[in-house]
Amino acid sequence: MNKKSSGQKLSTQASKIMRSNNSSQIQKSLAASVLSQRNTGKITGKTMEAKASMVMNSNKYSGTTKSLAASVLSQSDKNR
Repeated sequence: MNKKSSGQKLSTQASKIMRSNNSSQIQKSLAASVLSQRNTGKITGKTMEAKASMVMNSNKYSGTTKSLAASVLSQSDKNR
């Protein structure tokens, strides 16, 4: 079980991203993961972990997208 969960501020931001028509597909994907980990004890899956890692290693993504990716990675399985 994961002892970490998405914070209120980032969850609110993720919710806004999910409702926006201007958000990219990668943002929406990361935002959905952030929201699914809000107070649930769920951990990040392999696919999302790889996607979030790719975002963090790239210079083309915004600070908002990187914040979502960082949250997703912080809740990943440490044994992987």
